[in-house]
Amino acid sequence: MDNPAAGVIFTGMEQDSDILIVGGGLNGPALALALAQGGFRVTVVDARPAADRGEAGFDGRSYALALGSQRLLSAIGVWGAVADRAQPILQIKASDGLAGRGAAGLFLAFDHAEIEEGPMGYLVEDRHLYAAFLAAMQESAGITLMSGETVVAQEVTSQGVAVTLASGRRVTGRVLVGSDGRASGTAARAGITRVGRDYGQTALVTAVHHARDHQGIAHQFFMPGGPLAILPLAGGHHSSIVWSEEAGLAAEIAALGDDDFLTALRPRFGDFLGEISLAGGRYSYPLVQSVAERFVGPRLALVGDAAHAVHPIAGQGLNLGLRDVGALAEVVILAARRGEDIGASDVLERYQRWRRFDVTAMAVGTDAVNRLFSNDNPLMRVGRDLGMGLISRMPGVRRGFIRQAAGLTGDVPKLLAGMAI
Repeated sequence: MDNPAAGVIFTGMEQDSDILIVGGGLNGPALALALAQGGFRVTVVDARPAADRGEAGFDGRSYALALGSQRLLSAIGVWGAVADRAQPILQIKASDGLAGRGAAGLFLAFDHAEIEEGPMGYLVEDRHLYAAFLAAMQESAGITLMSGETVVAQEVTSQGVAVTLASGRRVTGRVLVGSDGRASGTAARAGITRVGRDYGQTALVTAVHHARDHQGIAHQFFMPGGPLAILPLAGGHHSSIVWSEEAGLAAEIAALGDDDFLTALRPRFGDFLGEISLAGGRYSYPLVQSVAERFVGPRLALVGDAAHAVHPIAGQGLNLGLRDVGALAEVVILAARRGEDIGASDVLERYQRWRRFDVTAMAVGTDAVNRLFSNDNPLMRVGRDLGMGLISRMPGVRRGFIRQAAGLTGDVPKLLAGMAI
């Protein structure tokens, strides 16, 4: 494809790349691939060594990819490498309850058959995603991957940007993208602050093997200390666990040995899938809501956790990031085709306007749901159970929730709608 930026004229020295991306997790590589397909030269600076990005053993960590996110991965040439290892999400069941007492009688159920597009999403292990992104970047002529490198300084001029690496090397470009997590050094060096709140909760993440087939059903069990998500993995007999609990209790549980950890998990998990056993590593992550005050700066844009971090209650973290990717790629590619400076403030402001409402709505929504369910107030329990039961009897409302969870509503970027830019 011809370079869409060919008509943009710059004075001064030519840059090493058109776009510099700091952060090689998932959002950074996804953006690099989308931009490279648009004809841009992209450099990805990844602090993690390339050897660590290769296929690892099973550890149970996974991502829930909405249908829109799956379409983006297909569009940028990654989905084919993970499709046969992905578990379609055929149903989602949400219920209220207490450990050891089971779920409340009223619950909320979503079935993929209620929409025409197919499964609401997929569960894919992060080891497969990381390996697929690495292979795709290495095969792309438009991408330069600098592994095992960290950025220690960045500079913005009217013509471009430059970053200095810990190795002493200096790399230049026209736009700098921070995809380096919620503690983003890119954002901090640009003077971008964050606002949010500490939930006082910790997510305990692991995987279990269970005797019965999960049948592609994802479960969200709301408890006073926080939700327990049981997410189906490929093969039918493994599920990923995201167990949110009050921080103090979570620290005590995290310190337990495997047998005692299972003893604590079983009354919360229940016996609907038969006997369970640990099948992966155990990880813990403090839960906070954290949103950057702005998503752009002079010749700079933030994507993914560098721009926003929300409660995992809806499993939308990576999906929000991939919507950023789709929006930023579309804004930049279309601007270049019009002969605009892709790093101009009015161009990058289009990206911020596009993404700000969606991110704010998700942050507010997940915060509200967590506040509503993470308590043991009897009156609130009755009210929310009646609400879930009522929604279950309203097909139109239920389909709306399904389409939203699948990433099919709102101002969807072309890549997430399955269209080329």
